[in-house]
Amino acid sequence: MRRASATSLTAGRVIALLRAVNVGGRSLKMEDLRQILHRLGYVEPRTLLQSGNAVFGFVANSPVRTAAEVEAQIEEALQKRLSLQSDVFVRSAAEWNEAIEGNPFPEQAASDPAHLVLGTLRDAPSSASVAALRAAIKGRETVQARGRYLYVVYPDGIGPSKLTGGVIDRALSTRGTARNWNTVLKLAALAGA
Repeated sequence: MRRASATSLTAGRVIALLRAVNVGGRSLKMEDLRQILHRLGYVEPRTLLQSGNAVFGFVANSPVRTAAEVEAQIEEALQKRLSLQSDVFVRSAAEWNEAIEGNPFPEQAASDPAHLVLGTLRDAPSSASVAALRAAIKGRETVQARGRYLYVVYPDGIGPSKLTGGVIDRALSTRGTARNWNTVLKLAALAGA
């Protein structure tokens, strides 16, 4: 169930992350995503890579929109136009910049950004949920939650890790999507954060 976010998104650029596209047979062309965003009335939609990352703005004097409203609108359009069901996670450029500044693993961000992941979550997990996630870790991974973000260091690589998205979702009792630190910084640059 989606919880309403009170964050107003009418000023500045917005980052939208789609969960699990272009993996496991779930195909989405980024051109199709840009067209959907344009049809929804968003300004200058741009995409990054092929993994469902978009940045866009709003027209002047657009009605106040919350992140939850924008997420639901994009999810509905994807389902309606492309028969694609995907969770969408929206953050303002300012929120994204705060997540970057709040990174508890600056050494890993500098030395091995491909193995540092930022998870964008629907809801902030409880401390008990984060403890349950830490207890579920089978390898050398390290996690830290801050608000609606989860920072994960995968020192031995993401692919072979047993700390998967499903394990994280179950332990935290919320849904999310993750991007490696290189992509996080590219999205910030694209959004002008």
